Amino acid sequence: MHQFTYSLQRITQRVRPVMITLLAGSLLSACNYLEKYFPPNPPANPPAALTSRIDFNQPALYPEGVDYSPKTGKFYVSSLRFGTVGSVLPDGTYQPLVSDESLISAIGLRVDDTRNRLLVAVSDPGVNRERTGSATQGKTARLGLFNLNNGSRIKVVDLGALKPDAGHFANDIAVDPAGNAYVTDSFSPIIYKVDTQGNASILLEAPAYATQSGQFGFNGIAYHPDGYLIVAFARDNKLLKVSLSRPSAITEIKLDAALQAPDGLLVTDQGKRLIVVNNAGGSEAGRVLSFQSSDNFASAQVMGTFATGPVFPTTATDTGKGVYVLHAYLNRLFAGAEPPISTFTIQRVDFSKN
Repeated sequence: MHQFTYSLQRITQRVRPVMITLLAGSLLSACNYLEKYFPPNPPANPPAALTSRIDFNQPALYPEGVDYSPKTGKFYVSSLRFGTVGSVLPDGTYQPLVSDESLISAIGLRVDDTRNRLLVAVSDPGVNRERTGSATQGKTARLGLFNLNNGSRIKVVDLGALKPDAGHFANDIAVDPAGNAYVTDSFSPIIYKVDTQGNASILLEAPAYATQSGQFGFNGIAYHPDGYLIVAFARDNKLLKVSLSRPSAITEIKLDAALQAPDGLLVTDQGKRLIVVNNAGGSEAGRVLSFQSSDNFASAQVMGTFATGPVFPTTATDTGKGVYVLHAYLNRLFAGAEPPISTFTIQRVDFSKN
């Protein structure tokens, strides 16, 4: 009996590897058969490709700022009317993200993928019927810092408190590689600086660029990798160069093409190209200009023009697959036109067609 048990154990030990090999081969053949005739299901929600025109429906939103995050694959847009920020998927799906009581009207915004932040300029032009008031209208300049993933508040910085007796309208934002934010004030000749800890200071106050009450001065702003800012001065249709090492030394950039209500600015191609969005007050003359410079933007020459038509284009963003401009229709908002606009557009700028 013991001899029989021993022999059976030896046979089993020899047969088992063969059986395992045969079984593995059978399973592999079965898997190949299933994959051939029953291929795996595609992802439930595959990311949509960027098209030349992205329409999104959000009645009366009236966005002013737009920026794109390569990290999330989404656009982000602000709202003057509701004081919110939402994301727009490439297929045009709008998703609410930030709804914070400090946002009276959300103006310019900037995505900071490196620090997982969304920066929002906050003002009160009087079009948010639920939050505007005499204490804030024309007197508000804030910078909101929010979590890019869930829209939760990190911090809201009161910029206007640095100059409490002046008019204020926080408009646009630029961010340098260290994470410092620079914010223009359209009602005061001020550019603010906010560090990564939320500490605010006045980088530049330039009385020579003061404007009359309610008139826009400093508007769009962009950071150049050579260590300076480019700022749109809307009243005079000019672009200004502001050194970060010596902010008071403001110089005008000499252009070979006229601007018409310059709004958002965008520096692309490692600082070689400057995009200027001209809202033209919502007229047919709305357009986007592309400039290049051979003298570090002491001057610049227009290399391309893209006509938008009467859509009040405001700001632009670089997706890595093209520059896109926002159709904001803000002239209709301020005119009180009814019915309000329901569909807004993020349009790829194609200079070759102009």
